Amino acid sequence: MSKNETSISSEQMITLVYDELRRLAAIHLADEKAGQTLQPTALVHEAYLRLSGDAESIYWNSKGHFLGAAAIAIRRILVENARRKLSLKRGGDRQRQQLYDDLPVNLPEPLEDIIALDEALTKLAIEHPEVAELVQRLYFSGMTLPDAAEDLSISPRTASRHWAFGKAWLRREMNGNSDSFENS
Repeated sequence: MSKNETSISSEQMITLVYDELRRLAAIHLADEKAGQTLQPTALVHEAYLRLSGDAESIYWNSKGHFLGAAAIAIRRILVENARRKLSLKRGGDRQRQQLYDDLPVNLPEPLEDIIALDEALTKLAIEHPEVAELVQRLYFSGMTLPDAAEDLSISPRTASRHWAFGKAWLRREMNGNSDSFENS
């Protein structure tokens, strides 16, 4: 993209959205299993490094454009981290053992398995790319429904329908229900 009056450099954009991305990273990492070593600041910095490339030549059309790309980067980092932790080479098949009797034995599992979510989103993107893009922006970039709708140039009503459909489709996919899903 060529630099124009409405575009913003990666360096300028990160200063505008850093706090928002940091808050979002903390929310996503709170859903991870106990023993998570990735910190919100590190997640945001890694995402920025992936987005910036040659910072002098990358420009963004809008905050939404940047947040959409940041959502993809954050998703990929979380998935890579989850896969790395599960690898046998790194002891991914080992179970954490409780050392103290006075602490609960069964710690709660994360709300969502990030790898299963990634696989389901990948399938959704093949079947319904516009829905997957909206879900990704809402879930990984923390955009509001009206902001995501505006950024994707769709009506708020369409965005609401896509969001309801996307959540139901992902829930069905992640629960292992292989029946066909009708958009009705």
